[in-house]
Amino acid sequence: MKRILLPIITIFSLLVNFAYSETAADYSQASVSIKFYDRTMYYPGSKDDNPIYVDVAITNKGTETLRFKLADDRMFSLDFYAYTIKNTTLPHTKDLVIKRSTNQTVYFRELAIEPGETYSFVENVKDYIQIDEPSIYYLEMRFYPELYKSRMIEIASNRLSLDIRPAPSASSSSILPVENKTTSLLKPEAISPDKVVEQTITARQKSLWDQYFLYMDIEQMMVRNSEVNRKYKNASADERNRMLQIYKADLMQNRIDYDIVSIPERFHIENTSYSQTEGTVSVLEWFRYPNFSEKKRYIYKVRQRDGIWQIYDYSVTNLGTE
Repeated sequence: MKRILLPIITIFSLLVNFAYSETAADYSQASVSIKFYDRTMYYPGSKDDNPIYVDVAITNKGTETLRFKLADDRMFSLDFYAYTIKNTTLPHTKDLVIKRSTNQTVYFRELAIEPGETYSFVENVKDYIQIDEPSIYYLEMRFYPELYKSRMIEIASNRLSLDIRPAPSASSSSILPVENKTTSLLKPEAISPDKVVEQTITARQKSLWDQYFLYMDIEQMMVRNSEVNRKYKNASADERNRMLQIYKADLMQNRIDYDIVSIPERFHIENTSYSQTEGTVSVLEWFRYPNFSEKKRYIYKVRQRDGIWQIYDYSVTNLGTE
């Protein structure tokens, strides 16, 4: 009896593995990609007040019809993951955890995509991920063509760089050029070099990072460091973009270039000189400490590109205390 049973079990096991490999092979024809649906300024907090909408696209790159299941509640068909620069993962939302840990019937549709066709929809990342702190994150999605509870099969998407800015304060309704509805239409204007510097310093005083970076050539500011410049020149396009995002995040966290991100109590533009393409703006800035005030002279270097002046370098001179 034992001699007969063993071959039967072996054959059954092979049949199961063969069936599974056939199913997996079908999904190898699928490509999943994500992109920001309506990119704007993203902040921590409410998913309703400041959603992060992502367009999800499932494409059949094979030669046969691609079939998969899509849950009516898409939390049972896909997942989002956000990684920090140190490769730690942000937690999922409480609603998502509760929903997936509760016994319930999952309703779904079976969809078919012909070769070359794409099926797409839009999801709010904040329905899936809890984002509490401003930083640079790397966003990835995983699609489960046989639903979440059958996670043996999953398809990973590309990665996006997600820049979460500090939440704007109540004083953000300043004279700086911001669209009140979404702030996504924030665009630099053809203003003079002294106004560029004035608006940049004012934005820093109010911690309005989107406005602070508006007139700054981040790339040139970053490669002022010779070692960073060498690495940047030898990097690929994706690596360069990652270096820029990390540099911005470090500025926002006051980890580098302390002088340029220091917040003055007050400032006074004392001199501006410029040609058609290059210029300098000299500014006196006062910084308050518990027992004294420190006075410094900043020389901001600016240049014009496509009619827009940008800050690309600076120097600082200490003028003593008061």
